[in-house]
Amino acid sequence: MATHRLSSVPADALAVIEATTGPVERAEMVSAGLNSEIAARVQLRDGRRIFVKGMRSDHRWVWTQRREADINAHTRGLAPELKWHATGKGWNLLAFEDLGGKHADYMPGSPDLELVIQAMWTLSTATAPASVDLKTMPSRLSAHVEEPDDLQAFAGTHLLHTDWKPDNVLITGGRARLVDWGWASLGAAWIDPALWVIWLIASGHTPEEAEALAHRHPAWDRAPVSRTYR
Repeated sequence: MATHRLSSVPADALAVIEATTGPVERAEMVSAGLNSEIAARVQLRDGRRIFVKGMRSDHRWVWTQRREADINAHTRGLAPELKWHATGKGWNLLAFEDLGGKHADYMPGSPDLELVIQAMWTLSTATAPASVDLKTMPSRLSAHVEEPDDLQAFAGTHLLHTDWKPDNVLITGGRARLVDWGWASLGAAWIDPALWVIWLIASGHTPEEAEALAHRHPAWDRAPVSRTYR
């Protein structure tokens, strides 16, 4: 279930931001995305711009804030740079460099598709950090697989993003950059392109066209051919 997105930055959260960065000139709320109560492009009085996201400290998914902060140092070049992680007044907030750009277009023929594939290739070579507490894909999918032995198909040591919603891919500077890493996980390398296939079909591709794009990922050939899920 999506987290309700606030339409403005609450005064207590704004106080935490200003205590960390200095006076805020304005905050422009962003409607895209599902995981945060606050998502805003913040213009500081000194001219700097940052992107702030966060949720209340008692939110059931607040742990995703810590995961996103911890994983950031291991996703340089793909994720925006984390500037700070602050808590206070009942809020848990992350501030990132403001990448600008636009959300990726997954429709057939979009030039963004090639950039997304390049980003996915880059991610497939990233080293999953042992120091970060990441869920494994077998544990995340255990309630959806009928045969427990089939969970091994999802096991692996690759760092995965897992949330390939177009809103989580920004096209800027001729590259695709990935945001919202709260659901980063460990698993088989083929999982990210497989999850991307779902969004490609939702964006107008036939299943065959979507799988043809996913096949360009070096790990796609290792995906299981036939499994039974519910």
